[in-house]
Amino acid sequence: MNGATATLNITRYLPGQDQIPRSQSYSVPYQRDWVILDALNYIKDHIDGTLSYRWSCRMGVCGSCGMMVNGVPKLTCAVFLRDFYPQEIRIEPLVNFPIIRDLVIDMSDFLDKLKSVKPWIIRKTEKQISEGEYLQTPEELSAYQQFTQCINCMLCYAACPVYGMEPEFLGPAAIALGYRYNQDSRDQGKESRQAVLGSHEGIWQCTFVGECTEVCPKEVDPAAAIQRSKVEITKDWFKSVLLPWGQR
Repeated sequence: MNGATATLNITRYLPGQDQIPRSQSYSVPYQRDWVILDALNYIKDHIDGTLSYRWSCRMGVCGSCGMMVNGVPKLTCAVFLRDFYPQEIRIEPLVNFPIIRDLVIDMSDFLDKLKSVKPWIIRKTEKQISEGEYLQTPEELSAYQQFTQCINCMLCYAACPVYGMEPEFLGPAAIALGYRYNQDSRDQGKESRQAVLGSHEGIWQCTFVGECTEVCPKEVDPAAAIQRSKVEITKDWFKSVLLPWGQR
């Protein structure tokens, strides 16, 4: 389709210069095999070098190129121009986050919440190296495997109406990763994570809209992790009330 062009309407915002975000339209060559990120890179390289956005791997792995594409959170490396052509494509920064510049958001709140659930294996005691590795059965792996696919792209936070209204909410990805490590048979840190997951800002804020699962590019199901965590924490509470200490 020689000479054809696609139009991108992009949010621009420069702190200290713009009072509020504004929109700017750009025309780029239309290529059927181009993704949105290719078009943004073309603008950056050939039209307007001041355009700011994040990207890295171009393979749907790093999670850094998440943006709003026509109002829906997407990885721009995984969405093709042909899915929208010939209509104009609206590109905005992920909603529910402060804007640093143009399409770049401030990730600090998400990173703080992610750190709070301790998304790493915690051991109270470590085996000697001579004893070998920590082995798992296929069943033990399957208990948490899908949640290991999270790439921290934050699309679920942009899609979550609860996080949009209640910024203190721990949020889908952080809860899903907390749940992931709680289910790992090698981990012994569940007790410390449950205090965070079960707090007022944790799982009980979720009203189970399910948009987090809908937008996940890696087919993780954060909504399921949240509901399962609710069940586990409720069971733990009943055990603490009904069972003698040694039977919990």
